Amino acid sequence: MPTRFSYNDLKTVTNDFNNKLGEGGFGSVFQGTLSDGTEVAVKRLGSLSQIKKSFLAEVQTIGSIHHVNLVRLIGFCAENSDRLLVYEYMSNGSLDRWIFKRHQELTLGWESGRKIIADIAKGLAYLHEECRQKIYHLDVKPQNVLLDENFKAKVSDFGLAKLIDKDQSRVIATLRGTPGYMAPEWLSSIITEKVDVYSFGVVVLEILCGRKNMDRSQPEEEMHLLGLFERKGEEGQLLDMVDKYNADMQLHGPEVAEMMKLAVWCLQSDYQRRPSMTVVAQVLEGFVSVQDNLEYNFINAPARRRIATTGDDMEAIHDGTTLFASDLSGPR
Repeated sequence: MPTRFSYNDLKTVTNDFNNKLGEGGFGSVFQGTLSDGTEVAVKRLGSLSQIKKSFLAEVQTIGSIHHVNLVRLIGFCAENSDRLLVYEYMSNGSLDRWIFKRHQELTLGWESGRKIIADIAKGLAYLHEECRQKIYHLDVKPQNVLLDENFKAKVSDFGLAKLIDKDQSRVIATLRGTPGYMAPEWLSSIITEKVDVYSFGVVVLEILCGRKNMDRSQPEEEMHLLGLFERKGEEGQLLDMVDKYNADMQLHGPEVAEMMKLAVWCLQSDYQRRPSMTVVAQVLEGFVSVQDNLEYNFINAPARRRIATTGDDMEAIHDGTTLFASDLSGPR
C-alpha cells in the first residue's frame, strides 16, 4: 500500500519543490530523493476544489495496482489543502523526448521501438481487462509513457480521474484527452476502452514514423500524419512512412511497415472493429495475425449516440455498457 508522507517530508525531498520535471493538466511534477536514497517523481495536484472527497480511498485503490508496465504509485500527501502523489522516478523521461527530436545523437532503433510498443500494449491490456475495476486511460500519448534506465516503457497517470472530481459541466471537456490522439467517437460521446486502442494506434505511428501526428513544419499536404498515412496506405506505399531520419528503422523497413498494419487495425473509425489491447499484445507476441480488409479512413466516424450524465456517474449509451466516472483517467 502507498506510504503517507507529510507536506514537509515532500518539501524536503524535492528541495523545496525546485527540481521541476514538467507540468501537466492536473499539476506540476518535481524530482526528489527519499531518505533511503530512492528517487521519486512528486506530482503536486492543483485546485483542492477539484479533488474528490474520497481521495484517500482512491489513492489506496491506485496504489494496489501493480504491473511492470505501469508507473508505480509509492505514496501520497493529504494535509490541509495540499494533495500530492509520489511515483517511482523514470530516469529516461517521457517517450516524446526520444521520438520527436530528429537530430539528437540518441534515437530509438527498431528493436527498442518494437519493445516499447509491446510494453505500452501490455500496460493498457492490464488496465482494461485484468484489474478488479476496469480503468480506461483516455489520454494515451507519448508524454504519458515513461522510460526507465533500461528503456522499459511504463504507462503513467492512469488513475488520475479517480482522484479528480467532475461536475456535469466539465465532465466531457475534462475527459476528452489530447487533440490528435482522440478517437472519432468522442464526437458522439461513445466512451469505451477502444478510445485507448485508437490513441495507442496514433502513438505506434509516431514511433515508427518519427514525427508528431500534427507537424506544422511539414508541407501542408503532409502536416496531418493520419491523413498522409491514409493516402500512403491506400496506395500500398507504407515504406514511404518509415522514419527517414532513423537509419535503423530504414534498415528494417519491411518489418516497420508490417507493424504499421497493426496501427491501421487500432485506428479503424468504427470502434467495434478495433482489437482489444489484449489481442494487440498477442499480435506483438506473434500469436495472432492482424485482421485483413482494414479500412484506411481513420478520422471520420458516424455520430450515433449521446452520453447521459447523472450525478457523479456517466452512462455511455452503447452496447448496454455502463461506465462510471471513477473508472476513467483524465489527461495528465
